[in-house]
Amino acid sequence: MQTRRFLLAGGAALVSSNYALTAFARKGHTQVRPAATAAPQAAPVAPALTPVGPVDTAARWACILDYDSGATLLEKAADERMPPSSLTKMMTAYVTFTMLRSGRLKLDQTLPVSEKAWRMQGSRMFVPLGQSIPVQDLVQGMLIQSGNDACVVLAEGISGSEEQFVATMNDMAGKLGLHNSHFMNVTGWPAENHYMTARDVAYLALRLIHDFPEYYHFFSEKEFFFNKIRQENRNTLVVKGLADGLKTGHTDAGGFGLCASSLRDGRRVILAVNGLASSNLRARESERLLGWAFANFESAKILTKGDVVEQAPVWMGESQTVPLVVGQDFTMLLPHGWRNATHVALDYQGPLTAPLKAGQPAGQLTVTLPGGRQAAIPVVVGQDVAALGIFGRAARRLHL
Repeated sequence: MQTRRFLLAGGAALVSSNYALTAFARKGHTQVRPAATAAPQAAPVAPALTPVGPVDTAARWACILDYDSGATLLEKAADERMPPSSLTKMMTAYVTFTMLRSGRLKLDQTLPVSEKAWRMQGSRMFVPLGQSIPVQDLVQGMLIQSGNDACVVLAEGISGSEEQFVATMNDMAGKLGLHNSHFMNVTGWPAENHYMTARDVAYLALRLIHDFPEYYHFFSEKEFFFNKIRQENRNTLVVKGLADGLKTGHTDAGGFGLCASSLRDGRRVILAVNGLASSNLRARESERLLGWAFANFESAKILTKGDVVEQAPVWMGESQTVPLVVGQDFTMLLPHGWRNATHVALDYQGPLTAPLKAGQPAGQLTVTLPGGRQAAIPVVVGQDVAALGIFGRAARRLHL
């Protein structure tokens, strides 16, 4: 018969990584999310949504992800299309890193500067016309100095033209599951039909960190000298040591934006905001929201593979009970204070019938969180139990 036992109420609990809001499956790179809508004409006044209640933010668009689980900690208009400005260069970097990883491009390889690249406006690393620049310098110029000219040199050197490189960017975006992003250039220069969402920006950051650890350090460098010009990293959180990447951006249409990643006490959080009114407000608001994310959530290993949760009765076995154990390690991310409001119940078909093999599925733990969200955790048989022989069965029946 079906057996249910409530094991925990207000005690230790566990939950899978998608315990609350949107979560991303890193294996297979799939994402489930609502369809994008056009950016609103006026900045919305509604606060951001979080598992612990609404949070006010001056950002027009915002998304915060927990790196290890992919869980969404905060979102505000996170699936609306927005002008990404220089946050675009994160995708330019992703394609460039892909070429470096494959060996089609080398950091010490040099690429020529075309007149198109030399004439680029906006933020620049000031590449000299007609010269050839090492790829490593171009990557640093793109990510530290936000050089539009560096982006075009890389695009033309890798794909032959910016247009062909952009086609690769859009193809890569589809493979990554960034279905609410579309690129028209490699720099983020304002263009019709060039857009991303805050959630896509945050997830792209997650993939950059996860997929290219050998190149991620470029986002962390605080300054770069090129052509006798020193430029500081435009991400003030990096300069202040509060983040180790990733990128800033600004256009009149999109306002001031920033994507940052910060690692504190073994936890990594990724922030994407856009639509802020000034660079100073962008820095202050980003620092405040990162602090909020670290202060309001905790990550802990709650149960270990092999932990016994029940002694289940066994029918016609050499042992009359068998331990049921947790099938795998479980680490949870919870808002502070939710641990004492979490309920865990065990469900299994009992009694179990011998013979039994250690590791065979036996039921599940159901974790219920505040608000009714649930997660299921497998439970398995903890040890072998042989079936009774003929005489043993007869003796057991007589005893019963």
